[in-house]
Amino acid sequence: MRMVDIIQDKRNGKELSDEQIDFFIQGYTNGEIPDYQASALLMAIYFKGMSPKETALFTQSMVDSGEKLDLSQIKGVKIDKHSTGGVGDKISLIVTPMVSSLGVPIAKMSGRGLGHTGGTLDKLESISGFNIELSKEQFIELVNDYGLALIGQTGNLAPADKKLYALRDVTGTVNSLPLIASSIMSKKIAMGADGIVLDVKTGSGAFMKNLEDATDLAKEMVSIGNSLNKNTVAVITDMNQPLGHEVGNANEVKEVIQVLKGEKIDDLLTISLAIATQMCLANGVFTDENEAKNALIKSIEDGSALNKFKQFISNQGGDPSVVDDPNRLPQPRHRYDLKLDKKGFIHGIEAEAVGQAALYLGAGRAKKDDNIDHSAGITLHKKIGDAVREGEAVATLFSLNEITSSAIEKLTEAYTIKSSAPEKIEYVKTIIK
Repeated sequence: MRMVDIIQDKRNGKELSDEQIDFFIQGYTNGEIPDYQASALLMAIYFKGMSPKETALFTQSMVDSGEKLDLSQIKGVKIDKHSTGGVGDKISLIVTPMVSSLGVPIAKMSGRGLGHTGGTLDKLESISGFNIELSKEQFIELVNDYGLALIGQTGNLAPADKKLYALRDVTGTVNSLPLIASSIMSKKIAMGADGIVLDVKTGSGAFMKNLEDATDLAKEMVSIGNSLNKNTVAVITDMNQPLGHEVGNANEVKEVIQVLKGEKIDDLLTISLAIATQMCLANGVFTDENEAKNALIKSIEDGSALNKFKQFISNQGGDPSVVDDPNRLPQPRHRYDLKLDKKGFIHGIEAEAVGQAALYLGAGRAKKDDNIDHSAGITLHKKIGDAVREGEAVATLFSLNEITSSAIEKLTEAYTIKSSAPEKIEYVKTIIK
């Protein structure tokens, strides 16, 4: 088999066979196929697309390029949850204890933040002592004994994807639907869960800016998952503004605790319940949507979700007293209240700009090896639809270091104020199975 023939077939719009796809993925991962030929194939895929069958085979081949997490020793139907990324996205930390408290085993692997989006691991590491470096044996034991554990992603899951993503980044082929979908799903499938619930974000702060593109991506990923025998469902949710009121690390953990204690933070609760409900249905612990939702609400009301979160922290070496006293989380030295010289109603809070401002404060990383200030972040006192008086504080920035003018300017840019009230935001757009 020759790589040039595979390139020509795809250039001519032909469907690639599984042998051709395996030849390319394995050869490129092993360094036998040069970048220039891989680039040519990626560009052909970008223009000609891939059939659902091809995309599923492409994904499976990337899964087979590296290590696969074997979770067969964990009892029950294991469910994983994945978000396509956003600002203030603490949904994983809310839904996992809720769902686990109802008997659904959660063996979750999460990543770190890079750029304007935060990572679940960084949020958890703001809890003193919390350990994400568990051995596979410890990880499986915790899930079997307690129903919930979380570790960092290993470097050897779907190495083909890592290599191809770097090449897509420099060849203008990032925005290809089958390539995006197979990239996300290869890592999720390699993680070994039986079912996958996808939180596909749409809006100004999301990778998919409009609902049509988000729906296309969701359908593509659900098709891949189901083709590869993973019960997959996608929930399309709004990311036109940051989620909740907190953006950062320690302050986001504090907000998770508030939600689990029963504080009704509208967008967080609505989206969390939608995703957690689908996780319960995918597991089979419930077959009726309303029954699942009511049980999840009860898990907050009776404290079982909060107790599960506390147990989860303790099991992984963290200080569980932060649940009772969130002031034990890292505290900032400097604060700045952002006041706007306009009055009216908030029509927009550009999530990407808020994430960038948080990055300038030290809450995120511009490069992989940057250190994080876990105390740094932003509290949004006002959200879209809220009325604002001239000179009223709409947000507070905080950090261990002096608050920089670049962070203040970037956050100021995020706001759009108009004289009339905007339409109400629909937090959950649609569900795709």
